[in-house]
Amino acid sequence: MKPDEIDALVPRWEETGMPSPLIATLELGKRIARLHLLFEQALKAELSELGLTYAEFDVLMSLNRAAPPYRMKPSELSKSLLLTSGGISNVLQRLTAAGYVEREANAGDARSRWVQLTDEGRRRAATAMEVSARAYESVTAGTPEETVRQAADVLREVLSYVGKRRHR
Repeated sequence: MKPDEIDALVPRWEETGMPSPLIATLELGKRIARLHLLFEQALKAELSELGLTYAEFDVLMSLNRAAPPYRMKPSELSKSLLLTSGGISNVLQRLTAAGYVEREANAGDARSRWVQLTDEGRRRAATAMEVSARAYESVTAGTPEETVRQAADVLREVLSYVGKRRHR
């Protein structure tokens, strides 16, 4: 296995007397962060070609995953995407102006509204999903499928232990 930039950090950590389990945890975190950055950069580059931000992409994907009629309440979007109500409001304004979403009254609750994908929004979501797949494939290009599968499986196992914890 070829060393990577994270391996270059390990000797310094060892010199400071860090215990082996902590070094392994730091290596894991640094590699996950590095992979995340690579995926995010590739995806943002593709999305910019569509005129979408990452947050707008997330909203379109969330609405597209919702059962027809592809709608959610802004509060549901905010909660599921970990965005503030102000943040989601700004994103929804841009998506509404672009014609990708529309807001309509909620007959069951006069205090809230629905956000729903338009037909153009569903088309844009489908295109965005295609470019997302292309971005992810470009990052892992040349990596054997079995290696990617093993990494995904091992990370699932790690998340099964740590994923339910809340951190400040």
